[in-house]
Amino acid sequence: MGISKGSAQWTGGLKDGKGSMKPAHASEVPFSLGTRFEGQQGSNPEELIGAALAGCFSMALSLGLEKAGLKPTSIQTSADVQLDKQGEGFAITTIALTTEVAVPGTDDARFQQIAEETKKGCPVSKALAGVNITLKAKLKS
Repeated sequence: MGISKGSAQWTGGLKDGKGSMKPAHASEVPFSLGTRFEGQQGSNPEELIGAALAGCFSMALSLGLEKAGLKPTSIQTSADVQLDKQGEGFAITTIALTTEVAVPGTDDARFQQIAEETKKGCPVSKALAGVNITLKAKLKS
């Protein structure tokens, strides 16, 4: 398997500084103290973690459904990443995944089982094993 790469740069102090994060094959993503904690325009590392988990989960769920003989027509997943103050620093404490899937030919119980197994087994979920990841999975009608 290959190695995925990303980089970041930061200029200035914490309060007046700014930076950018860059996945190797995608656009640069700006961030700052204001975009991370004050709702200013831009992004933050937690959003990229959420996007990575949502993307990994969606791909892995497609595979899990196909292995079960099902063919999804759409998978839409979002991730709400909770950053909390802990002592002198901060920690990601919870990530709430929400997915809505159109997949003909299955019932909700079977779908829920596959979705839960996927949540535990996707590579990004495994990398985030120290974080409480919840899942709300819905079948589209």
